[in-house]
Amino acid sequence: MTVRLAADKDTGVAVVTLDRPARLNAIDLPTVDELTALWRELRFDDTVRAIVLTGAGGRAFSTGLDRDAVVPQPDSPYMQDDPLLTVGPKANDLFKPVVAAVEGMACGGAFYLLGECEFVIAGADAEFFDPHTTYGMVSAYESVLLAQRMPYGEVARMMLMGTAERISARRAYEIGLVSEVTEPGGASAAATACAAVIAGYPPTGVQGTVRALWAAKEAARAAGYAQAPHLISLGNLPTEHQTELFATRSATKPRIR
Repeated sequence: MTVRLAADKDTGVAVVTLDRPARLNAIDLPTVDELTALWRELRFDDTVRAIVLTGAGGRAFSTGLDRDAVVPQPDSPYMQDDPLLTVGPKANDLFKPVVAAVEGMACGGAFYLLGECEFVIAGADAEFFDPHTTYGMVSAYESVLLAQRMPYGEVARMMLMGTAERISARRAYEIGLVSEVTEPGGASAAATACAAVIAGYPPTGVQGTVRALWAAKEAARAAGYAQAPHLISLGNLPTEHQTELFATRSATKPRIR
C-alpha cells in the first residue's frame, strides 16, 4: 500500500498519508487507484467528518506523477489521458473538508491534490514550484487549479519560471496559497487541530459549505480543463528548441523567494 489511512473515531478526523518517501511521495498508477478508492470509501464513512492530507518522510508532500509511470496516449492532439485527474477528493465527489499539511517540496502534480483541498498549512521549510516549462512541457491542469487560489501574476511566475525558482512557505502564505505557516515539522499537527474543530460542527452545515465554496470555482475550472488536453498534446510535440534545451539544460541551484 502506498497510501495510509488513520481515523480517530473520537474526533472524527482521518489522516490520509502519501507513503512513498523513497520516491518523494511521487504518485504512480497504483497510488492513483488507491487514492481514488479511498476518497470514495470516505464518502460513506459517517464517522469521518474532516480529513488531513499529508506526505510521509518530511522531504516532500509530493512531487507529482512518478516519472516511471507509463501512461499510453492517443495520437490525436485533442485527447490526452491524465491519470492524476482522479486523485483528488472533489474529483471523487467527496465534499467533506480536506486540510493539506505540507512539509518539504510540493511540485507539479502535487497541485492536483492541493487544488482540491479546502486550505493548506505548511511547515516553514516547505517549497512550492512547477517544473513543466523547464522540460518543455505544458502546465495545464496545475495552472488552472492554482489560478483559483493565487493572484494571476504569481501563478504565471511560478509556472513560467519552472525549476529556476521555488516559492517559500512564507511567500506562499503572503500570496494566499497557504493559510498558515508552522515551525518545520508542525504542519500536520496544526492541520489536525483545525480539522478537529471543523469535525466538531454539524456535518450537514460543513459539507454544504464545502460544496458551495467549490461551486463558486467549478465553472471556471471546467472551462480551463476543457482546453487542457490538446494544449498538453500540442506542447509535447518535439521541436528543435526543445531538443536543444534537453541537451544543454544546466543544474543551476533554484532560487528561493
